[in-house]
Amino acid sequence: MSAYYRLIKRELSSELSAAYYEPNIHAQGTWAPHEQHMAPATGVLCAELELFNPQPHLRYSRINLDIWGLISLKPFRIEVRSLRPGRTIELVEARMIAEGNTCIVAKAWRTLVSDTSAVAALEDPSIPSYNECDPWPGMKQWGGGFIESMIFRQHSERRNGKGIVWLSNELEMVEGQATSDFVRIMGMCDTSNGIVARENPRLWMFPNVDLNLNLLRMPQGRWLGLSTVQQYGSDGIGLTSSVLYDELGMFGRGEQTLTLREIKA
Repeated sequence: MSAYYRLIKRELSSELSAAYYEPNIHAQGTWAPHEQHMAPATGVLCAELELFNPQPHLRYSRINLDIWGLISLKPFRIEVRSLRPGRTIELVEARMIAEGNTCIVAKAWRTLVSDTSAVAALEDPSIPSYNECDPWPGMKQWGGGFIESMIFRQHSERRNGKGIVWLSNELEMVEGQATSDFVRIMGMCDTSNGIVARENPRLWMFPNVDLNLNLLRMPQGRWLGLSTVQQYGSDGIGLTSSVLYDELGMFGRGEQTLTLREIKA
């Protein structure tokens, strides 16, 4: 299998796009074998967002994904609709439904593209390229088909709680379809929650309940760089924060809200 998903069929109406998919083992999650990983699930949702009524003068600038429940490793459908149409700003929703239950709701802003190169500026520092980082088999401790499909490289100063990691993969998002750079890279962002884990995942669970992606520009290439910090509060809530990089530099930020749960013996 050379992809994470197989498209079964697509149904279109004047207001709604509905696509039916089947996941395979490459989409399998880390916390339970019967779940999908949120990363490829984000990727296939972004693939549907990309296809939905594209507007050349608008691009996605923010994608907010809320995890409503178990992301089953079973066939599912994605429904996409425009919540707030507009000529310069549009809000689009993509909803993943599996076994009769909504499991992810993504809301994405498409905003007007214009030439602001005269004032373009960055404050986030550059990071070492993936060629300057070492192959890292340590992520394989997580298990699951998605992590097994990935290529990881870590900076030498990575530690529990903070670090820089580059990642890539060689699979298409959807069988028989070329994967855009946008979909490929968005389909890896959720991995940030595992790359600098503060605690042993066999002793503590820290799944994220959301994934918020803000895009300063559209990503390019096949590699995603993550400069990530993971912090735990004192009352059961955590936060994983990432600056997102591609081969050209910084392109956005990602945030994940965590629910911290001790694993009882």
